[in-house]
Amino acid sequence: MKPMELDMRNHGFTWKPARGPFRLIDEAQARSFNERGFFLVENALDRPALERTIDAIAPWEEKGEEYLRTQPNKRMFIAEADGITFTVHLVKRSWTLRQLSAAPVFADLCHDLIGRDVRLYWDQAVYKKPGYPKPFPWHQDNGYTYVEPQQYLTCWIALTDADESNGCPWVVPGSHLRGTLKHHLTELGWVCRIEDGPEATPVPAHAGDVVVFSSLTPHRTGPNLTQEVRKTYILQYAPEGARVVESDALCNAPDRQYPIVKDGNRVAPPPL
Repeated sequence: MKPMELDMRNHGFTWKPARGPFRLIDEAQARSFNERGFFLVENALDRPALERTIDAIAPWEEKGEEYLRTQPNKRMFIAEADGITFTVHLVKRSWTLRQLSAAPVFADLCHDLIGRDVRLYWDQAVYKKPGYPKPFPWHQDNGYTYVEPQQYLTCWIALTDADESNGCPWVVPGSHLRGTLKHHLTELGWVCRIEDGPEATPVPAHAGDVVVFSSLTPHRTGPNLTQEVRKTYILQYAPEGARVVESDALCNAPDRQYPIVKDGNRVAPPPL
């Protein structure tokens, strides 16, 4: 398979490895993150936490679905009514989700994998509806909005069981080490790779598990061929001082990009 090209803004990238001492992860998880670009945290959320999270997302996701139905072809960019919804910036609307974003499991992941000063960068719920036949194509998270440092963290929280039948993540292990790859825009989103190739690896997750991967890990999700909604909530974290290259804006919007770890310590989220 032809090697994937680099983004033209990606000059001299060097992967910053996670090194201990660690608060949450073990050496095997650190090695997997450094070498393969991902690992799984099992049972990160218990059943009551899952139910609170799903309940907090529900009214906003439903509003988003209703809005999509009013749009031409019932679509807006990569969102599609009765197909796939992206409900963003929920921490601006829900204290439950604000608290979750700064929960010890995520604060400690930030400490172990990013460093001593970390902010929430982005949050969104992504729901794939029953029988939705389209994949979400291969991309890196930094391929959507180019951020420096390129290396930040994605926590893909399975709110329902996710496997190959309903759209669990697939990753390309090791490709994160090259930095941001060249992407091109399609009707399904930004794409850095067309074919799976033999190295593509599914990462199934039970409800409450978290798939942890780098912003530079190429990943995709498949169609939802089941009769149930596949639900996930995604939290992304970036080091203090991270900025969006196109606008040179710092990723520090106080209402949604608040500190999670400061001087190595967990930080409580600010009030709504």
